[in-house]
Amino acid sequence: MAAVTESVDVAVPVSTAYNQWTQFESFPHFLDEVEEIRQVDATTNHWRVKIGGVQREFDTVITEQHPDERVAWKSVAGDVEHAGVVTFHRLSDAETRVTVQLDWAATDAIEKVGAAIGMDDHAVKKDLANFKEFIESQGSETGAWRGDVAPGSPS
Repeated sequence: MAAVTESVDVAVPVSTAYNQWTQFESFPHFLDEVEEIRQVDATTNHWRVKIGGVQREFDTVITEQHPDERVAWKSVAGDVEHAGVVTFHRLSDAETRVTVQLDWAATDAIEKVGAAIGMDDHAVKKDLANFKEFIESQGSETGAWRGDVAPGSPS
């Protein structure tokens, strides 16, 4: 599996950054490859992405979520096998570090080469820069889901 870890510091309080991140249907505004996310239920999302001109669809389930701290997920069905976690670290009352860790399985030669030369790292770094621009220009979150999902809890 390929692994990516990237961080960005955003000039908003930790609760604002976290709350925005829980608004999965807003991801197409700042994640370049995401065309649509449809929230199926409190912990399940259906994704439609286009990466390198190839459209893929998959479902994810939230495996752990703690307000203002972390959101972890894994794919459970579809074209993409991956898992990840985003963590939120309070730097000050008005600044937060957002860190994304993503593990994914490259499925073909193009994806394997892309991972080997760091295209996945570059994409995540760009998406985090887009998130920074989005949340700082908004000034507040577009919504929030403050539910708590314990590891191993049923979805």
